[in-house]
Amino acid sequence: MKTPFIFIACLLLSMAVNAQQRQHKVVYIIADGIPADVLENQDLPNFKKIVQAGSYTRMHVGGDKGTYNETPTISAVGYNSLLTGTWVNKHNVPDNDIKEPNYKYQNIFRIFKAQYPGKKTAIFSSWTDNRTKLLGHNLPAAGNLKVDYFFDGYELDTVRFKHDKKADYMHQIDEQVAADASVNIHDKAPDLSWVYLEYTDDMGHAHGDSPEFYKAISMLDKQVGKIWDAINYRQKNFKEDWLIVITTDHGRDEKSGRGHGGQSDRQRSTWMVSNYKDLNIYGQYFDLGIVDIMPSIANYLDVKLTDDIYREIDGVPFIGQVSVTALKTIYTQNRIDISWQALQKTGKVKIWIATTNNFKTGAADEYHLLGETDLSQEHFLADVKQYPSSFYKVVLEAPNNTLNKWLKVAEKSK
Repeated sequence: MKTPFIFIACLLLSMAVNAQQRQHKVVYIIADGIPADVLENQDLPNFKKIVQAGSYTRMHVGGDKGTYNETPTISAVGYNSLLTGTWVNKHNVPDNDIKEPNYKYQNIFRIFKAQYPGKKTAIFSSWTDNRTKLLGHNLPAAGNLKVDYFFDGYELDTVRFKHDKKADYMHQIDEQVAADASVNIHDKAPDLSWVYLEYTDDMGHAHGDSPEFYKAISMLDKQVGKIWDAINYRQKNFKEDWLIVITTDHGRDEKSGRGHGGQSDRQRSTWMVSNYKDLNIYGQYFDLGIVDIMPSIANYLDVKLTDDIYREIDGVPFIGQVSVTALKTIYTQNRIDISWQALQKTGKVKIWIATTNNFKTGAADEYHLLGETDLSQEHFLADVKQYPSSFYKVVLEAPNNTLNKWLKVAEKSK
């Protein structure tokens, strides 16, 4: 008589647990053109509320300075590095023209909708190119992604938002974007949202480090507060847990605070504000990059990245378990000296190489398993004599994340 009772009790308990499960939802905000030192020196009450609930960390853009993936510190370039988790050598958006983005490196919206077609996405932006070119809304080359809710193109409405020399119209547009986002989140609760706010960058270009720039950041804080209020409403009244990530796309030059695009420390220096408190060991102790946001969002939303996608992502997640970081490769006489930093004491790591870069054209690369060793070894000397090439992709596959490096071998002089 005990078995049926136990079975029913376990079933009821399981149903109760499932009923209490809370949906995970994400909204990320790009606040354009604010270097870390400026943000840290402003009195921003709404930003402070979010930091008190979660965390603040510095971040960088620009790829790895002086290497094959060095990336311009320009707006659309930074947006796409966030979206795809890759630097410019892969996503192929080197400037704001967005002429030929490589959609083979899929953005988080596309990957999310492929796995969860019934869930909703949204974008709130002054700039239509964010949706039509970067996300690739309705483009066959971008997988015919369809964004469920979009509010953008306000810069084209010169009647409602009459353009003026001071660019005050851009502040009014950002006010509209923030209002759209807060209302939509409050009422519709999309599962993955992108909010883009531009006015701070306009004031940075026009005035540099100045009262005008700082005032724009104060206005931004109020706009963020409206979105944060909508998120708190959802979390209080519905079975939902929300991740908010706020970041910027580039810093500014050291001399005037007006320019960007280069590789100076201040132009590369950005930041992240989030309500996520328990950053993993990588998020707490390592130099984060904008490419780390995409795999972190994927972890939070339980998005499973396929091996071919994960082998190309340049970021390391700061949410969830992580095994390894800081991959380095040195080629010497038919050998690749491979090192890394283990973030777990136990577990194995597999070392793979490919001598092709077919992924960028939509074809598959053939990977060869060179060996497997303990994570704690933090070193592997790979013999690649049987795979002669002037180019290698090196991939470390650890239990909880994957790293990759491109290695270009100097050709021997004849």
